[in-house]
Amino acid sequence: MLVLPPELTHRQARATLEQLLQALPAAPDGAVQVDARALRVFDSSALAVLLECRRAALAAGRGFAVQGLPEALAGMAGLYGVQDLLHPQD
Repeated sequence: MLVLPPELTHRQARATLEQLLQALPAAPDGAVQVDARALRVFDSSALAVLLECRRAALAAGRGFAVQGLPEALAGMAGLYGVQDLLHPQD
């Protein structure tokens, strides 16, 4: 499982994305799971990082889901209309 840091704003976005993308091939087979439970400080850059990680997972033929998405970030995803992209598709 990939894990987000406690803070993910524009300042940390590039480094966090690079770390996630490097860890992606080593993640267990199946859907890529991202743990967002530690995330406390964030802005819309957190969504951009998650969506880019999702794109990379799908390009590798894998699913993608986020666990423990903070309520405020889930609300932001809803405002942008991308909330369904952060959960596994049935």
